[in-house]
Amino acid sequence: MSQPSPYRQLASARRVELVTRAIKSSKDMRAVMVTRMVSRGGGFRPATLLQWPADKLAREVVRLGAETADDELNLLNMLYVEFEPQIQAAFLDAAGVKHANGQMPEELEPPFADAAAVAKGAAAVVEKFGEDGRLYLVTIAKYNGDGWPGLDGVIAGLNTAS
Repeated sequence: MSQPSPYRQLASARRVELVTRAIKSSKDMRAVMVTRMVSRGGGFRPATLLQWPADKLAREVVRLGAETADDELNLLNMLYVEFEPQIQAAFLDAAGVKHANGQMPEELEPPFADAAAVAKGAAAVVEKFGEDGRLYLVTIAKYNGDGWPGLDGVIAGLNTAS
């Protein structure tokens, strides 16, 4: 059985919270989620869904699993860069990577740190944020693993330790 995506590893309530925040912060995100719901069938009309409160729409999106892989990536990026940058900032601080509130300068090229620094950053976020920190590490390993040497090994060690 394959491992679920980092987004799908978030608790259902956490995904609903994330989708709700995304819908509230962006009219485009609301339109995207309405499109996803309509494309799944079931008699949903766009005009009706556009009128739903953000939390109701988010609950239904998550219940139906209407998010695409691109949606998942965008939602995780919003989570770790916009909504809760403290996790990424703690990782980057501990790994010795330059950033401003968790956002790295565009000119930085991978790899962003050596394996020892990556391991130090990973240990710091897991110690400070627990499961949220582990899921952050799984996310960056999946979507930007080449930038963080040794991260897969660190995550494998965390998974066997639990």
